[in-house]
Amino acid sequence: MTDFSGRAARLLAAITAATALLATAGCETVDDTRIPSYPVYISMADQGMWTTYGVSGFGSFAYFVCRSGAPLQPSGFPYKDGAATGYGGVLLIEGMDPFSLSTSTPLAYDMSCPVERSQTITVFIDPETFEAVCPDCGSRYDVTMGAGAPTAGPALTGARQYGLRRYACHPTTLGGYIINDFK
Repeated sequence: MTDFSGRAARLLAAITAATALLATAGCETVDDTRIPSYPVYISMADQGMWTTYGVSGFGSFAYFVCRSGAPLQPSGFPYKDGAATGYGGVLLIEGMDPFSLSTSTPLAYDMSCPVERSQTITVFIDPETFEAVCPDCGSRYDVTMGAGAPTAGPALTGARQYGLRRYACHPTTLGGYIINDFK
């Protein structure tokens, strides 16, 4: 004879635990979609391009900006047709991917501060802490190990927590990377 009451009790306990987890997760999550979704596509597909413009070593970083009215960054980068650098530009930094725990991984974020929500108010890297810092509101973000989550300032202490929008870094067969949105 099968013990249906035992299975039912375990199923009910699992459903209750999952419901509680979903209910509390909404209160503790970081909103990393506050910045408007803009196209992102940066190609450093071969090893030569990656060596010249990419990142190598924990905390090494580069800024990529290619939009009307803003100076091109990095200087001399060969942006091609179809290139796009998101809403406020792309911050590329080497760190640890917190989702896969892979070390020495290129990570990419939109440079716009999600508290300020402006294309022209962009974060910069504090070379002592390797955190991204907003020059206006003072929010700080963990971009080397924390997936762009806030560590200080209004992005952390406000009514909602705001993180930097993340982008994907896909390795290529030629030894470089393509940076784009997750779509």
